[in-house]
Amino acid sequence: MNFRPRQTEEVGINLTPLIDVVFLMLIFFMVSTTFERHAELLIDLPKADAAQEEQRREIIELAIDAQGRFFVNGQELVNTRPATLEAALTRVSEGDSSLPLIVRADGRTPHQSVVTAMDVAARLGFSRLSIATTPDRDGD
Repeated sequence: MNFRPRQTEEVGINLTPLIDVVFLMLIFFMVSTTFERHAELLIDLPKADAAQEEQRREIIELAIDAQGRFFVNGQELVNTRPATLEAALTRVSEGDSSLPLIVRADGRTPHQSVVTAMDVAARLGFSRLSIATTPDRDGD
């Protein structure tokens, strides 16, 4: 019988894989986090009606109702021909195609009317075109 204790290796925990995982998680969170910088000064700006009217004139609003009729800044056009829409947009924009153009189309508007409006805007050189939407309240 051998009563000598066996030579065993000292049990230890290898921390290298654990450190690797922690560093990978740190890098992931640093890359995927969005940092917001809040303003240091809170300024309550005064309100003026003249500035609001000036801002409204800088945006062209093109509304299309459910029947496909066009309204440019609230004014209904006499017909739905592309040439009429082109003339109205040119008159309202005064030839400045850098103005933002917002298309507000009814949900039941024929698709062709929206495509026609976008085509006319593209021919006139409007590059800042937006389509207005409303949030879905039902969550469907």
